[in-house]
Amino acid sequence: MTILIPILGDQLSLDLASLRAVDKREAVVLMMEVADETTYVKHHKAKIAFILSAMRHHADALRAEGWTVDYVRLDDPDNAGSFTAEVARAVERHQPSAIHVTEAGEWRVRAMLESWQDRFTIPVTIHEDDRFLCSHAEFDTWAAARKQMRMEYFYRDMRRKAGLLLDDDGQPEGGQWNYDAENRKPAPKRDLLMPQPIRFRPDAITNEVLAMVAARFAEHIGNLEHFAFAVTRADALRQQKRFLDEALPRFGDYQDAMLSDEPFMWHSILSPYINAGLLDPLDVCREVEKRYRAGKVPLNCAEGFIRQIIGWREYVRGVYWHEGPDYGSRNALNATRDLPAFYWTGETDMHCMAQAIGQTIDHAYAHHIQRLMITGNFALLAGIDPHQVHVWYLEVYADAYEWVEMPNTIGMSQFADGGLLGSKPYAAGGAYINRMSDYCRLCRYDVKQRIGEDACPFNALYWDFIARNQSKLARNPRMAMPYRTWEKMAEKDRAAIRQQAKQFLHKLA
Repeated sequence: MTILIPILGDQLSLDLASLRAVDKREAVVLMMEVADETTYVKHHKAKIAFILSAMRHHADALRAEGWTVDYVRLDDPDNAGSFTAEVARAVERHQPSAIHVTEAGEWRVRAMLESWQDRFTIPVTIHEDDRFLCSHAEFDTWAAARKQMRMEYFYRDMRRKAGLLLDDDGQPEGGQWNYDAENRKPAPKRDLLMPQPIRFRPDAITNEVLAMVAARFAEHIGNLEHFAFAVTRADALRQQKRFLDEALPRFGDYQDAMLSDEPFMWHSILSPYINAGLLDPLDVCREVEKRYRAGKVPLNCAEGFIRQIIGWREYVRGVYWHEGPDYGSRNALNATRDLPAFYWTGETDMHCMAQAIGQTIDHAYAHHIQRLMITGNFALLAGIDPHQVHVWYLEVYADAYEWVEMPNTIGMSQFADGGLLGSKPYAAGGAYINRMSDYCRLCRYDVKQRIGEDACPFNALYWDFIARNQSKLARNPRMAMPYRTWEKMAEKDRAAIRQQAKQFLHKLA
């Protein structure tokens, strides 16, 4: 008797539910590199290379654990190009008595897996992905009991469930659940001792993948010259230790800060490994808590990181599955402008945008404030079609899978869900960027000007966004202050600002 276990590219965990359910002596693990998954959007070259190399290394790790692995490479001439077609070929090869698979991470692939139950004559068991702290059913129950699905209250429940950063009475360590107010320090002066993530030298397997990706996906965004991702669990753990030892102690303070030519700052750079399955998110959080308990990490840093993982990451997954596959088509602000060409080139005089997009092209990475308050903020202010913004983020970042990227973009960044996920639009003018970075000091535009050829585009665009969305946003309590400010401006000043924005957007088109 043979059991076939298909494993997807974001399921690179040795304790996957479908593996635990089967005796390895009776199983064949099927791993598939397929054209459909590399091209349904035009993924960044480095993202494709990371996932394929990590898959090939994971296959070796499974074999070392005693599993039989049937591995189909992208350049195999018999490759059928899709998960379903490759599973069908594997069924012919191995004649299994059943298929066991762990549930997919997104709606598109979930439909494929469910179709197997009708397509194949053998039983197909789809296991729940228990690498997450909160199940689909648990999130749906939580959401049904609330008028508003606010992350802060969900996060508190997850803290209690995981038992992280609680005192002996089950109360939050330090008396507060959230120390975000302490984590908004502006960019420091350049620190020559700023920690840097490990840059992993590609081995023979990775070099083979890089060559194939360069040849096959030449038209995709990004370059491969800076490729330095970990592609094994062992190296991902090394990166984790580097972050915990060197960057976590200041992560909280500067998690919102930005500096020119410093793409990584004190961030962990662990999200690609967590989302692909090489690292266990709860294990990472427990290691963070250990550092706090040992007096090596301030509470605001430990809490801020843990909140991103068991709070925000789990929450956006819950929203994604709770809201359904049409979530990505929402457009509450009726934004219709096309995404500007410089999102693929980084060629713009706005220094903040050039920095965030440039490092994205080089590294398939930008940290969360660059995504939210630079590239996302600009798209929001300029009225870019949120679906186009969503597709761009899905394409360009190595950690981007639809379940995590779509709610972050549609909900938090673009406010296209009308406030279901976030209580207000994350819109800001140049003053915020100037406060949190050194970008404006190095920009050809003047961040203090609203009007004129040298005025920072974010300033006029911000007030134009406020004006054109007044009917939708003015009643939002968190938007009361900007609308009071707008109403107090002289009519001629408001007209000049809107004309400035109109002229910029015309040139943008």
